[in-house]
Amino acid sequence: MTSTRAGTDLILSESTVLGGIGTRRLSVEGGGTPLLLIHGFADSADTWAPLLGELADAGRAATAIDLAGFGASEALRREGGLLPQWDAMVAEAIAELSEAHGSPVYVAGNSLGGCLAMRAAESDALPVAGIVPIAPAGLDMARWFGAIEGERLLKLLQLSPVPIPEIIVREVVGRVYSNLAFSSPGRASAEAVASFTSHIASVDRGQEILATGRRLLPELRSPFRLERISCPLLLIWGERDRMVFTTGVERVLRTVPYSDVEIIPGCGHCPQVEVPEQLVQMLLDFPHAYEHP
Repeated sequence: MTSTRAGTDLILSESTVLGGIGTRRLSVEGGGTPLLLIHGFADSADTWAPLLGELADAGRAATAIDLAGFGASEALRREGGLLPQWDAMVAEAIAELSEAHGSPVYVAGNSLGGCLAMRAAESDALPVAGIVPIAPAGLDMARWFGAIEGERLLKLLQLSPVPIPEIIVREVVGRVYSNLAFSSPGRASAEAVASFTSHIASVDRGQEILATGRRLLPELRSPFRLERISCPLLLIWGERDRMVFTTGVERVLRTVPYSDVEIIPGCGHCPQVEVPEQLVQMLLDFPHAYEHP
């Protein structure tokens, strides 16, 4: 187990096994209803580091995990669907967090993580007290993958006839990340970009991630049973999100009894990195500060 300074407290990093897959867990200690944080496609638990620091300062318990195939986790299994593999990891993480704190769990997730949070809330067997999907994939067409695959810089990398040094790959991936995930490239901190690109250091790794995305797309066409969600649900979107649009929000609000939506002005696809202080306040206020229609 290692620890990294975050705010005035510590983020604890440890290896674990979830759903039969070796992975990594980042945690901060505290009280209240614990939070499970799930990252998006091609990202890692590190995306939550700024927010974990804020939660630690607020004295709130929280945990973030690496999903299979990303971050420090083991690879996805070749057989079977992708969503069920991630569902199993999330389910076990929820159960362990609930048991450790003697409390049901709030689950927040960004993009693919938001999709998995919603799927977890559909299960009566899991101790989920409420969910906060942030620009969740799966409500409509997964535009985020088309945006990634259509980036000209990535296409140039793929077409190169010679091996490309890691430093150049990371530079290109960092530019694409800054352009797509933030309201403007200037809002992407050097730390956030370095954290994201550290897991995509070669053209082969980039190709592997794109292949995973193509494999995932059919599963995102209809991934939800919204009528089974009965816990409080808060949808959060960045006003300037260029990767996942708000199409489908009305269907959620009509179907889930205790649901609400919050738009963050001037923010892009990853508010946990771009405006962690604002997002953490929403999580700390959830669900009591929201009037669910």
